[in-house]
Amino acid sequence: MPSQNLLGVPETLLPAEPEVLAALETMTRAEVAAAHPRSSLAWALLSDETEARGAHLEAYAYARVGYHRGLDALRGAGWRGQGPVPWSHEPNRGVLRSLYALRRGAAAIGETSEVERLATFLHDADPAAVDGIES
Repeated sequence: MPSQNLLGVPETLLPAEPEVLAALETMTRAEVAAAHPRSSLAWALLSDETEARGAHLEAYAYARVGYHRGLDALRGAGWRGQGPVPWSHEPNRGVLRSLYALRRGAAAIGETSEVERLATFLHDADPAAVDGIES
């Protein structure tokens, strides 16, 4: 069932990051994050890679950077703290992946209230985001 925007708030659509996508083809995740520190996608992917190594606190820290960079990007695109951030718009996926990674990291370090807040944030942004990330 497609989500419904009951608030009438317009969707936030972030601009594409072709330079980040190109860098991901030839550089390590850490190099991409260093070269493109404003990219929430770069930080989310670095968090994923770090989490896969079992470095939970480090992965949480990378996700936290991606989260804040994502909030900056959303605000720069006109977002005012609410409204849809659709997963179907590929440039939004870095922000949504950062939210997901931060939620995962918060769970790993026992930050229960943050897990709940981020789960709500993800759902409100796009109820399909978690399924998209996990597939």
